[in-house]
Amino acid sequence: MNAKAAVKTSQFLENPITTEIIRNALISAAHEMNASLARSSFSPIIYEMKDCSVGIFNRNAELLGQSAGLPIFLGNLDECIKIVTASIGGVENYLPGDVYIMNDSYLTGTHLNDITVISPVFYEDELIGFTANRAHWLDVGAQDPGFSMDATEIYQEGVRIPPTKIYDAGQARKDVINLIITNSRFRDAALGDLNAQIAACRTGEKRFHEIISRFGLEKVNRSIRDIFKQSELLDREMIARIADGVYETEGCLDNDGVSEEPVPVKVKVTVEGENITIDLTGSSEQVRGMTNCGLAQTISACRVAFKELISPDAPVTGGNFKTLNVVVPERTIFSAQEPAACVWYFSALGLLIDLVVKALSPALKERSAGAHYGDSMIITFSGIDPRRNTSFLNVEATAGGWGGFAANDGQSGLINNVNGDFKNLPIEVLEDKYPFKVTTYGFRKNSGGAGKNRGGLGIIRGYEVSADEAFLYLWLERSKTPAWGLFDGKEAASPEVTILSGEKEEKALKINAKPMKYGDKVIVKTGGGGGFGHPFERDVDRVLEDVIDGYIDLQTALEQYGVVISGELLEVNEQETIIYRKKNRIG
Repeated sequence: MNAKAAVKTSQFLENPITTEIIRNALISAAHEMNASLARSSFSPIIYEMKDCSVGIFNRNAELLGQSAGLPIFLGNLDECIKIVTASIGGVENYLPGDVYIMNDSYLTGTHLNDITVISPVFYEDELIGFTANRAHWLDVGAQDPGFSMDATEIYQEGVRIPPTKIYDAGQARKDVINLIITNSRFRDAALGDLNAQIAACRTGEKRFHEIISRFGLEKVNRSIRDIFKQSELLDREMIARIADGVYETEGCLDNDGVSEEPVPVKVKVTVEGENITIDLTGSSEQVRGMTNCGLAQTISACRVAFKELISPDAPVTGGNFKTLNVVVPERTIFSAQEPAACVWYFSALGLLIDLVVKALSPALKERSAGAHYGDSMIITFSGIDPRRNTSFLNVEATAGGWGGFAANDGQSGLINNVNGDFKNLPIEVLEDKYPFKVTTYGFRKNSGGAGKNRGGLGIIRGYEVSADEAFLYLWLERSKTPAWGLFDGKEAASPEVTILSGEKEEKALKINAKPMKYGDKVIVKTGGGGGFGHPFERDVDRVLEDVIDGYIDLQTALEQYGVVISGELLEVNEQETIIYRKKNRIG
């Protein structure tokens, strides 16, 4: 790395102990908001799987505190607040007790199922900030239950809500709320989840008031300015350690769900002084299928990539990302405009985040990792539950493997990088709520990319239908650009889905509304993470442990790692291993 002057710190405004207490109080308030949302929501995708995020912001829409949640959401809730403020003509037009809702993909950046709720916070008649959250609703009136895998325009994806007031000075606008929930196939769940989101905002408002009452508004504001200053200085200091230069790479999505053409993603990262620019010029124009994304969410994904590499252990605040610039040409998959379909906006974002890390890996070897499995790997079932004679919709994101890194192997069976704190649906909950049996669930052998530090394993999860009428939807990605390795590490296995109906077997990664009958089975296999470092440099005892643990088989141990292991005794033949590695090493 080239030498750069270290960033100088400046005098802060408040006592550092008080500042830390206030910082953690705001974070705790956000955690309580998240708990309130999860505990009072109606849908398992929120209360079990945690497909939601919350935040507390100051009056300038700068982040004060957040809870564990989907990182891809938290990166743009601040932009949503600014959009609402602009739509009503400025902050002076907010009233105590107001609540706004929105889901427009071109504004929020996400798909229409992600409902954003925002409420201003007043203290003694003064606007001091906002509480906001986003949660996934099961259904918002798309052409298929939940969402489609073959939509070609946003009008097929559900009801589109611009910034809309649903509480006016504390009074519910019941006609507007009724209009929104009437467009859902699951109205009770929609209303229950909306009320949970409003309750989360009220919880944050209450805790924010308590912090102000305890410390005083002036002291809290001084501490907030110090927190922002600390965050910015830490960003600048870490960037200053990266060698100036231009770093480029590219990859592609399998397709857009409508055609079979790959969708290219190109990334150019420029480091200059204390500033980083991520330029997506050259990436695909917006496509006919659903892998388009609103600009706000693309910026959020770039922030996630930035945070993975730049002081990832420090909390995100309104002081972060001041040195990050994102360049996105108009009407690309990363800056979609009407009428582009946007249901699967996150597929390109997971790839984008991995590509930013790959591009910067030559300059940040110790902080980089092989690519992870990359996509949410969605499996969805809908139909009629014969036990209750009611409609059902089950949406699951599936875990996979993360890339090996300088210090250790990648994590196995972890959710993808855009989803953060998202949880898998426990088997007991799935079988109770929906007419399925889980036939198998575990790690996928040999799926992690070989390396000095191995990539994490994908998972295998099997389902058996216990309903006479059901439909299957699949959206799995990254078979054409599977998780790559770094520094001679090898790529991981690609995703695979097998559908078994009687004697018939079918392979598919994307399917829309495939009819299923009682006893049909689906086996989902997700990809692993890429390896880090040459596999022949992996310690032979670690390779043996992987064989014993069932992570790899004897053939992989030999062919990928060059380790000769006795099949009966499971012992390493060290002499033959040395000879094999010397003779067969490439790279």
